Amino acid sequence: MSEITFTVPAISCGHCVSAISGEVGRVAGVREVVVDVDAKRVTVRGEELDDAVLRAAIDEAGYDTEPA
Repeated sequence: MSEITFTVPAISCGHCVSAISGEVGRVAGVREVVVDVDAKRVTVRGEELDDAVLRAAIDEAGYDTEPA
């Protein structure tokens, strides 16, 4: 299993957690999505994760990621 962590500065509440978890959780290969409101981070665990696809899912949820 691999893991990718993204910094998402606009995370601030439970709605953010729900929106991001919902979109990212639909991506093929994703097994777990952890959204840390305090740290402004999204950690994704799964198989054969694609950074660009995960960033697009976070964008679809309405949030921008900081560059890697």
